Amino acid sequence: MASNNVKRVAVIGAGISGVCSAAHLLKQGPEVILFERSGIAGGVWHFDERSALEPSYPNENPSLGDYKTTLPHADDTPPPESGEDLGLEIILAPPGPCYAGLMNNVSTRLMKTSLLDWPEGTEDFVSQKVLEEYVQTIADVHGVSAVARYHTRVEDVQKRGTEWVIRTTTLHKASFGSQLVQRQWIFDAIIVASGHYNMPRVPDFPGLQEWKHARPDRVWHSKGYRNPQLFKDQNILLIGAGVSSCDIAKESSAYAQHIFQSSRGGALDLPASILPNNATRVGGIKSFELDERRLDEKSSDSDPIPGKIILDDGQELTNIHSVVLCTGYIISYPFLPNLHSDTTPAHQADESVLVTADGNMVHNLYKDIFYIEDPSLIFVGVPYHISTFSFFDMQAQSVARVLGGKASLPTQQEMRDDYAQRVKRSALGRDFHSLRGSNEEQAYVADLVEWMNRDAVRLGIEDKMQGHTPEWHEAKKDMEEKLKWLRDRPPKQGISQI
Repeated sequence: MASNNVKRVAVIGAGISGVCSAAHLLKQGPEVILFERSGIAGGVWHFDERSALEPSYPNENPSLGDYKTTLPHADDTPPPESGEDLGLEIILAPPGPCYAGLMNNVSTRLMKTSLLDWPEGTEDFVSQKVLEEYVQTIADVHGVSAVARYHTRVEDVQKRGTEWVIRTTTLHKASFGSQLVQRQWIFDAIIVASGHYNMPRVPDFPGLQEWKHARPDRVWHSKGYRNPQLFKDQNILLIGAGVSSCDIAKESSAYAQHIFQSSRGGALDLPASILPNNATRVGGIKSFELDERRLDEKSSDSDPIPGKIILDDGQELTNIHSVVLCTGYIISYPFLPNLHSDTTPAHQADESVLVTADGNMVHNLYKDIFYIEDPSLIFVGVPYHISTFSFFDMQAQSVARVLGGKASLPTQQEMRDDYAQRVKRSALGRDFHSLRGSNEEQAYVADLVEWMNRDAVRLGIEDKMQGHTPEWHEAKKDMEEKLKWLRDRPPKQGISQI
């Protein structure tokens, strides 16, 4: 990929990854257009009281994403009835997982980007509104808002010759109704910054589909969680023991009778010691069983779901009113269907596939950024267990420097060799993009900075990239000490009966 041929760049997504990518690119000179399917910047931090439509039980193929690709709409398509407007908007841009009480769990001192300081007096941990406004301010100050196309979903991305062809669907709102309009665009490079939290992961537990069918409003994925009041006087089961599960447990403790949190004891589970007093951590789930004899009985909202949950250790949970799947998300890029292989196991991925059947990782990326087969397809925001905003800002700076001619990519073979070595030392799957290990995030960023500045010297460019600041390192040390303290705490003695 020759940087002097990159004149026009598309950015997909207006979360922090996309906004930082567009902001840094605009400084380098290419024409930039950012596409965002919702009506506002902010990404995962934007709160919408509406919930996305529930996924299928179990999951469909990763390539299908969290929406169904729309049929073409000509410019003169008759507008739908006004009552359909809300449904159109939700289908075009399913609301994200942000809930009313969401806060960051990584200090704002760690998250600060090179593009904007936090307002004076900002606390380490703040509401989603503060974080959303930070992203939006970056977009406004750095000209991203001016090049954004909101209410525009990217439907398809294809390489034709030396150009990328994008097909989009835009929701045009008007007083007489809304209209979906499709358009085709041409770009030299594509930056995918669509985030992690789109396609919910729905495990295929025996009997779960039947529970969902019997009580669809009582079994749902945590992406649809908005506030804890709906759990008033209920016994609830949270499946999973990660951040969202523990947050929901904490928020719901003042309303729910009792909370059960199911964990398989994974390495990424948060410690049980942080759960509220009316919560009990239990083992993994074996199956769901419905009491079909009671299904036809007249029931009220206060009645539990008729049936029981069998745990791996043989214990049973009964009198459960609601089940929330805090089971994470599947990696999915439905606008890149040719780079998905829904039938290929991860260990059989070839050199061209991005996402395989399990949807657990993105294959064939150099530094988790550049698609090795064609580096003009770029990803910002893939790694996790990192300081999000500041980390993605570092990735975005690196991408902008490469596309702007201030740094060069290695040869394709060198990128393949680097990726192959990483595959050898890292297990394929969810952990592949995790940088939770000691000093892994710092080492990754230092490597990017060294690469960018080495090339700057070689090319005679005075503008150097800055890495993590001393303040960042101090905040990182504080966070690691706090996490160690949390994990070393003895678990609370919860209610033992099941």
